[in-house]
Amino acid sequence: MAALAVALFFLGIFFYSVYRTLWYGIGEWGLNKTVGWAWDITNFVWWVGIGHAGTLISAVLLLFRQKWRTSINRAAEAMTIFAVICAAMFPVLHMGRPWLAFYVFPLQNTLGSLWANFNSPLLWDVFAISTYFTVSLVFWYTGLVPDFATIRDRAKGPIAKVTYSLLSMGWKGSAKHWSRYETVSLILAGVSTPLVLSVHTIVSMDFATSVVPGWHTTIFPPYFVAGAIFSGFAMVLTLMLITRVVFKLEDYITLEHIALMNKIMMITGSIVGVAYITEFFIAWYSQVEFEQYAFINRATGPYWWAYWSMMTCNVITPQLVWIRRIRYSIPATFILSIIVNIGMWFERFVIIVTSLHRDYLPSSWAMFSPSWIDIGIYVGTLGLFFTLFLLFAKFFPVINMAEVKSVLKYTVDNGPTYTGHDPHHAVHQPATHGVPASAPVNHDKHD
Repeated sequence: MAALAVALFFLGIFFYSVYRTLWYGIGEWGLNKTVGWAWDITNFVWWVGIGHAGTLISAVLLLFRQKWRTSINRAAEAMTIFAVICAAMFPVLHMGRPWLAFYVFPLQNTLGSLWANFNSPLLWDVFAISTYFTVSLVFWYTGLVPDFATIRDRAKGPIAKVTYSLLSMGWKGSAKHWSRYETVSLILAGVSTPLVLSVHTIVSMDFATSVVPGWHTTIFPPYFVAGAIFSGFAMVLTLMLITRVVFKLEDYITLEHIALMNKIMMITGSIVGVAYITEFFIAWYSQVEFEQYAFINRATGPYWWAYWSMMTCNVITPQLVWIRRIRYSIPATFILSIIVNIGMWFERFVIIVTSLHRDYLPSSWAMFSPSWIDIGIYVGTLGLFFTLFLLFAKFFPVINMAEVKSVLKYTVDNGPTYTGHDPHHAVHQPATHGVPASAPVNHDKHD
């Protein structure tokens, strides 16, 4: 309740900031003639990136039959939905006239021929993100149906019974239902997997197809995808570590899960680091003085602090995961996940603002500083995100019960058993007469 109160407070700030933006216009933000994109598009790309891990964990790991995903995929999918909702608001607000947002669709226009410009990457964004949101929502809800049926059968209050009965859509747990459930899950996973690559690739094309120095580079699509998975996994870790303690899910979200996610975060962080170095190399190799200056300005110009914060958080800090003690440490992982998301926000800020504030004409150079409304909308979207996530955790199962049941080891008398070395939470019982399964147990072996 305390966390929800804080989240609702920030949500109130969000509504007030949006009201000021809609009533008084974009002049409420800190933009100027030179820096026409800043915090709004920085936050947009950041939120889309955070939404990437959910689909990756659900779809790609399902196709590769990775059983360790079962304990974390539900919360990751929910996180995807809420992050995309936060992201989608920024382009609409940035229009200045959001009541004309329907112009992005190729609708019949009685005032003359007014069609959406299909050559614009900004329009590709609309289709990519709306498709991504729709498929992710269907995937998330499909996985929830068996769990809603379990809650329906155990619900005591009449309102809860009716609500979960409607949500479970008549699920009976028959062989036919499970067969269809598995088929639909695989189809949705197959559809979602290309989306993991396509969505952030298209977002990166907002920049890469321009002629602005610092943006006009072909490495952006793979670099943005790696960065999105990097920040997405960091946010999943932040949320799941708190959920693990609050809901006492230590037996389901084990140290092994956390270590595996840390490894993925370290790998994608290394890819992002290589992309940073490649950008500098290509700028030097191209011998284009504007491109070279854009990168020198990032590292040594007025926004040097943002650049070096980005490098420290995204390149140096994740390499600590090579140390086993840190990889299996809950406090260290939690701090690391927050540092990574701070670094990824700075990355987007550096790409957008430092490329724009000093362009081809020194006479038009300008500095950007955010207004209180800029800051209010950003912290407000955090409030919106955490409000939605806390409500989800309250009323929906935060782990996929049906899938976790299928990989747990059972005993005849005592139900599910947990094996592994964790002195605080392990239930040490021999899994006799059990059903053999590749359970996501905690293999935290001590030297």
